[in-house]
Amino acid sequence: MTYIPESELIINPDGSIYHLNLRPEHLAKTIITVGDPDRVAAVSQHFDKIEFQIQKREFVTHTGYLGTKRISVISTGIGTDNIDIVLNELDALVNVDFKERKVKEQHTSLDIIRIGTSGCLQEDIPVNSFLISSFGIGLDGLMLYYDYKNNADETLLQYDFMEYRPSELNYPIRPYLAQGSTNLIEKVGQKMIKGITLTCPGFYAPQGRKVRANTIVEDFIPLFADFQHKNLRITNFEMETAGIYGMARLLEHRAISCNVLLANRQTGEFSSTPKETVDKLIKYVLEQISD
Repeated sequence: MTYIPESELIINPDGSIYHLNLRPEHLAKTIITVGDPDRVAAVSQHFDKIEFQIQKREFVTHTGYLGTKRISVISTGIGTDNIDIVLNELDALVNVDFKERKVKEQHTSLDIIRIGTSGCLQEDIPVNSFLISSFGIGLDGLMLYYDYKNNADETLLQYDFMEYRPSELNYPIRPYLAQGSTNLIEKVGQKMIKGITLTCPGFYAPQGRKVRANTIVEDFIPLFADFQHKNLRITNFEMETAGIYGMARLLEHRAISCNVLLANRQTGEFSSTPKETVDKLIKYVLEQISD
């Protein structure tokens, strides 16, 4: 086992990991990630008992019990730059011996469940629908920095997507593909729409929005909305899913992304009940994972 230098894995004086400020005993093996720090309490309010409440920067963690199920809820903030931090540090908390600064011989696998909001690309999918991502297509570039190798399903999707990708789509970043956990999708997503999620490095031009600044891609949404792979369409935009899926698979964890579709980019509609609908998704996911 190779020693991990202090500069590469920073551990705080109290034994907690650098950004999340968590020690190994603070973390459950089932983890819900949310973007908004305020949404952590919206999840943990349903717990029967809360053991730990810890915050550093935008990273808020509550760990507790729903019945006999121990769960941690962690806010990631927005974007795959934060996902890079959160997934690496979650993995280190269970798979690195902090005292010896070495990777443990026995690997621990985490279940990581994103509960988030998203915009829909498909006109026929109603606002406030629940969607689970079978795959993430990353337009953010995160996994291009890692030695990430596609599995068979990702390779097929990558081929179809690159073959489809029209020359008019002058997107500046080479996309990467990552698959969600098929076991968790089957367990949690039986009553949810399934689709392919585009993960973007921003909210405005990277998702085809134009306010005052001009964008380099015209007809951004229709170009992506027309793509189909087997029985899956590109259904939604957001900013974390592909990074979560890629990092989870690379580090041998199981991950899924559950989304409330608050906006329909084709019709211009936005949910009139965003908070209430997110709360419904939280309750639904907790019901599925509590047994």
